[in-house]
Amino acid sequence: MQILDVQQVTAYIKELLDTDPILSDVWLRGEVSSFFESAAGHCYFTLTGDGCQIKSVLFKGNRWSIPELPRQGDEIVAHGNISIYPDQGQYQLYVDYLAAEGTGLAQIEFERLYRQLDAEGLFDESRKRPLPVFPRTIGLVTSKQGAVLHDICHVVGRRYPVAQIILAPSAVQGAAAPAELQAALRKLVASNACDFIIVARGGGAPEELVVFNDEQLARAIFRSPVPVISAIGHETDTTIADLVADVRAPTPSAAAELSVPDGRELLSAIHSRLAEARDHAGDSLADADDHLARAVSRLRLRSPERRLNHARQATDLLTLRAVSAARRSIERRRALLETRSAGLNSLNPAAVLQRGYAAIESADDGRRLATVGAIKQSSGQIVIRMSDGQLRAQTES
Repeated sequence: MQILDVQQVTAYIKELLDTDPILSDVWLRGEVSSFFESAAGHCYFTLTGDGCQIKSVLFKGNRWSIPELPRQGDEIVAHGNISIYPDQGQYQLYVDYLAAEGTGLAQIEFERLYRQLDAEGLFDESRKRPLPVFPRTIGLVTSKQGAVLHDICHVVGRRYPVAQIILAPSAVQGAAAPAELQAALRKLVASNACDFIIVARGGGAPEELVVFNDEQLARAIFRSPVPVISAIGHETDTTIADLVADVRAPTPSAAAELSVPDGRELLSAIHSRLAEARDHAGDSLADADDHLARAVSRLRLRSPERRLNHARQATDLLTLRAVSAARRSIERRRALLETRSAGLNSLNPAAVLQRGYAAIESADDGRRLATVGAIKQSSGQIVIRMSDGQLRAQTES
């Protein structure tokens, strides 16, 4: 026999309650009584119904998800987990969300999950990624049956036929749909081939779209490494998957429209750009021709040949001037020479002789005898030079 103390029993009961699949995720309906809000912001109340009651607590940290606190006597639906409060040894409901009685369970769960994921940042616009402009491969998660697959393939084929669509089929309603949708997403992500993924389903009743409010599906979309487009139901339908997705399309066909460019518009833009490029190229070539012509003109003005021609012309001019100056100098010198020659000729004894005069020299030594006294001193033998010859003579007196 084993004897347990109070703490051991309490801990054992707490573990049983905390691990029970029903009590750890439970919805309760009842009337609020004994409502009390502490100074710390925690709310304590009792849920009663059919003569039974359960203590409940709503901690301050979970109050952000409650649009309006209940009052004494309100009929509510509360969500949370049942565990034991060891200090008092009593079990109680730890509330994380509540709503007024009469609200549908699906709507209550939607609101609770919306506030939870919103607080975690799964809906932040800042984290949502733009779609690639020119996708090559599109992942598609939808049913193999129905018009959605046909509509998306038709629109993509008409607008942008170069894009390839990879289908990961999945149920889009029913109990098995959330798990199949997650598996299809994982398969496309693992292929590492998709530029983005479309999660699509046609219109349906609200209860048929509830599978797209699944928390794990929302987290799978959030974790996707490539952008996700949601196209679920009609434009008026909003699911958690729509809010988490990077892009929300009102319909599957609209998702196909906004996910790929229009090929005809692209061709028109290409032709327009080509025309602009041709015009620009023509203008550029014309400007280049003008620039080249101006450059050639400047080069010609600065050409060495041009300067050489100028130098040649200057050289020719200087040569002409030098030749002319030389000629003038020669003429002046010739005239001077002639003048001086004439002067010299006038002093030439031979020239004097030609005018009828004679020159007397000593026959002995050829000494010029210019006076009678000089002749007397000589031997008397003299030579008389005349213009046409000479005479030898003997002086007598």
